[in-house]
Amino acid sequence: MTRIGFLGVGHLAAEMITGLLRSGLPADEMILSPRGHGPELAERLGIALASDNGALVAAADIVLLATRPGDAVAAVTGLGWRPGQILVSACAGVPLADLRAAAAPAEVVRIMPLTAASIGASPTTVHPDLPALRPLLARLGAVIPLADEVGFETATVSAAIYGWAQVLIGLGRDWSLAHGLAPETARQLAAETFVAAGRMIAERPEAVEALLTSLATPGGITERGLKVLEAGDVEASWIGACDAVLEKLTGAPASTRRA
Repeated sequence: MTRIGFLGVGHLAAEMITGLLRSGLPADEMILSPRGHGPELAERLGIALASDNGALVAAADIVLLATRPGDAVAAVTGLGWRPGQILVSACAGVPLADLRAAAAPAEVVRIMPLTAASIGASPTTVHPDLPALRPLLARLGAVIPLADEVGFETATVSAAIYGWAQVLIGLGRDWSLAHGLAPETARQLAAETFVAAGRMIAERPEAVEALLTSLATPGGITERGLKVLEAGDVEASWIGACDAVLEKLTGAPASTRRA
């Protein structure tokens, strides 16, 4: 049995735990650190609770690190890591080199799951792509490997975009409510519209631009709304927001990292 430890049990870790249990992973294959939501989740879900982080590392084969990024390196330092263990960091912006130095001789992998892991719908980025880790990550949703750490940082911006998409869904819901739709209908319609748009791009072979062209017919409603968005320079604001997130992750202006 491979035992999964959670070092740092905040909101993201709780969502991942929910997703793993939902996928059929037995509770007795997990162990939680005694901080954050650890004690409450252990009692409620029947998961073992470690006495401290050292005991957690001693008991686990794979350790999922989900502390605040600024605490990550200190949290894994001096815990008695051993060969064959895998430290899986979900801490945005914390480089592999720093984690490897603190957790040697364990292997270190970076991932960026979304809270949709709780429903098995997280597109989880990973670098490096270890075959031994794939089955675990696949329980949370699609696994998206990145070839290098530079690409991983770029892909991590999608974790912020995920939140922005929820803002847009909320705005669509609120507009529909203000124009007379029932709350349940407005929420479902706004959410399912984004799901449908994502599936079209993910599952159809056409280029993204071709799909949009087929929607934005001259004189139609899609074109009419796009003209309003273009007049407000929404594209520039969106790119600026993505650049700002990437700069926060890497400490370097995003413009200097573009190919």
